[in-house]
Amino acid sequence: MKQKILVVDDESETVELVAFNLKQAGYDVISAADGEEALKKAKAQLPALVVLDWMLPEMEGVEVCKLMRRDSATAGIPVIMLTAKASEIDRVLGLELGADDYLTKPFSPRELVLRIKKILERKKSKDADVQSLTMGELTIDVPRHLASWKGKKIDLTATEFKLLTLLVQRRGRVQSRDQLLRDVWEYDSMIDTRTVDTHMRRLREKLGPAAKFLDTVRGVGYRFVE
Repeated sequence: MKQKILVVDDESETVELVAFNLKQAGYDVISAADGEEALKKAKAQLPALVVLDWMLPEMEGVEVCKLMRRDSATAGIPVIMLTAKASEIDRVLGLELGADDYLTKPFSPRELVLRIKKILERKKSKDADVQSLTMGELTIDVPRHLASWKGKKIDLTATEFKLLTLLVQRRGRVQSRDQLLRDVWEYDSMIDTRTVDTHMRRLREKLGPAAKFLDTVRGVGYRFVE
């Protein structure tokens, strides 16, 4: 079965160019011309990857990316920003808001296809290894709900284990408190972000030396760093 790529751009010429090259490379392609349509199609069709323009009508691409990362249904879908915004600060912002890669216009379709293949290969490798997550001396056995440091079991509550596993699976990407409330506690709306801070404090205490992997991003949330 062919992998499906969602191409989001309000310029029909760009969509046609990207779609042609992706189809030549063996992918199925769906497209969207604005942010709202992109979010609907991403959630309904769950593509393998999204190629996302920054400058879209109504809603910018970075906002689309941010909203995708907040929704548990689309949070794991890789995103490549494809944009004319070439400054370093724009690139950093795009990556910080959850994009997996960033390519500036004008671009090489061949390079874009190559980057897509590399990202999907990495994702496939990670998905295959999801039963056991290992970061240095920290090991997480997902099916058995066990975490250990240097072979020694770490006693975690079900919520602490879910919080740690989610941060590891999304390692490198900042997770806001609101996002963690939705994805770990499954709250539909914000109840109290102090809940997250309290659990993070307890999790750090229990992890001991492994707590070095947990990074606080002041004013935003938390992330797991390698």
